[in-house]
Amino acid sequence: MVGVGVVALVGPMFAHGENVVHADGKIVSLGPGKDFVLEIASGQRFAFRCTSQCHASLGHMQRHFREHANTDVYFVQGPDNSLMALNVD
Repeated sequence: MVGVGVVALVGPMFAHGENVVHADGKIVSLGPGKDFVLEIASGQRFAFRCTSQCHASLGHMQRHFREHANTDVYFVQGPDNSLMALNVD
């Protein structure tokens, strides 16, 4: 079980490269499209862009938003210092 957890946690980092960062929290705002705001445990909020490179289902993200479910985000910093989500689950 520990091995499965480790693979689930670091797998997306290997898939997207070494500059990928992980954050987890709750989606507090969704839209336009799949762009969203994530609030982490400290209360800090981060705005993410979820473009065509983002592996995320809008329906899944909407469910996380409605249910206040914990959400894992793997992202990189974009050229304009925006946070570009690569994987949202």
